[in-house]
Amino acid sequence: MSLERILYLTSEEIRAACAGLDPVAVTREVLISHAKGEAVIPSESYLSWSPSNLPAPSKAAAPAGSPETARSLAMPGLILGPEPVVGAKIINASSVNSRAGIPRASGLTLLFDFYTARPVCILEAALISAVRTASVTIVAAQLMHTRPIVTAALIGAGTQARSHLELFLSYLPELADVRIFDSDHGRADALCESYAAMSRASDVTLAIVPSARDAIEGAELVVTATTTTEGYIPFYWLSPGTTLVNVSLDDPLPDVVLNVDTLVIDDWQMISSDTRRLLGRLYREGLVCGPESAADESPRKVDATLGDLLLGVHPGRRNPNETVLVNPFGLAIEDLALAHRVYEFATSAKLGMWLPFGE
Repeated sequence: MSLERILYLTSEEIRAACAGLDPVAVTREVLISHAKGEAVIPSESYLSWSPSNLPAPSKAAAPAGSPETARSLAMPGLILGPEPVVGAKIINASSVNSRAGIPRASGLTLLFDFYTARPVCILEAALISAVRTASVTIVAAQLMHTRPIVTAALIGAGTQARSHLELFLSYLPELADVRIFDSDHGRADALCESYAAMSRASDVTLAIVPSARDAIEGAELVVTATTTTEGYIPFYWLSPGTTLVNVSLDDPLPDVVLNVDTLVIDDWQMISSDTRRLLGRLYREGLVCGPESAADESPRKVDATLGDLLLGVHPGRRNPNETVLVNPFGLAIEDLALAHRVYEFATSAKLGMWLPFGE
């Protein structure tokens, strides 16, 4: 490996590399490392702004009453062990992108040499982020379900939903029906069309439904993959035995958090220090406390982390009729672990472009 150049990988090259990997296995490994204390996750850096300096046509196209927002998140991380991984994830998003016909989120994942700290690889971040997010959902589903998942619901039909649907069809062998809802019906149609052949080969029916409630009620697995900051899912929509994996921001209402039988997260420190998302806000209101708290009934205590379940520290779902909320924060070390495997695959397969870097 030369430290005088950097490998750059596009999303298509990352997709080709991911096809040769098991992202769910990578995610399980890094969650176990995290649970064992073999990882370092500093607090994320968050920057937001209003993209006010837009060309006049774009400004005119803005929906009335819709605030324009943009943000950038920077998240470094370190995974220790025989083959340490260190780097940073930068993921940006803007609410104006849809009007320009470009994805809402984009960014870069950076890998560093462990000994010299010099950058060695730059990867397009959105695909890595989407694949690892869907992989966390699959890990949660495998850990929490005591009976087969036959019906799944996808709320949202964007990039995250695409990665979830792909892994659903690959990792959930008993799956028969996927209900999809998106407020943009064209986007839902496009998602179903993209995966029609794969779903037929897997003997899975994809159905676009008219509301989120129609998708959720009766589903064993529910995944929210939207951009909303307004909660809309009440607890009574969830059937006994449902697992809701909230990889969005605020889709569940507070009564979901307070009433589910089991509440699972990935990292309490990250969640409790966050001021924007649902669990962080409930913590500040004194309604939720961490898994190490001595509280018994009030406030609502987080039951376990995914790492606890993988290590056998917590049993997960204790009976088939329990309702479960898995609310991961999303950890940069998951992106970095997957990016590192992609980098290894790419170098052996001679993918990517080498860029000169200093002396």
